[in-house]
Amino acid sequence: MAVDDECKLKFLELKAKRNYRFIVFKINNQQVVVDKLGGPDETYEDFTAALPVDECRYAVFDFDFTTSENCQKSKIFFIAWAPDASRVRSKMVYASSKDRFKRELDGIQVELQATDPSEMSFDIIKSRAI
Repeated sequence: MAVDDECKLKFLELKAKRNYRFIVFKINNQQVVVDKLGGPDETYEDFTAALPVDECRYAVFDFDFTTSENCQKSKIFFIAWAPDASRVRSKMVYASSKDRFKRELDGIQVELQATDPSEMSFDIIKSRAI
């Protein structure tokens, strides 16, 4: 499974320059490519709306939060999205290439696997960040 250079470039921009709030990736012709980019002012709701209900995706989300000591922090989440409605073959391809793709993105702090929106609710994201 190849990884398009744009995936790494956009991830570096998210991590270093904070140009994006999220990036959604898809596998197309045996290659991981950028599917959607979310601007820095987009919300978590915009992010979840960008994930298709019947197709697998990889996604990266830059989550900003305030600690109990009132410090501004951010964590980069990697989410493997494999909804129940997606095809079995697609789930297998995404599952088997996930670790290799994740290694290409240096700086992932939290990983989540989700098969429906309730498994990646805002509360879950928040609890995993702190």
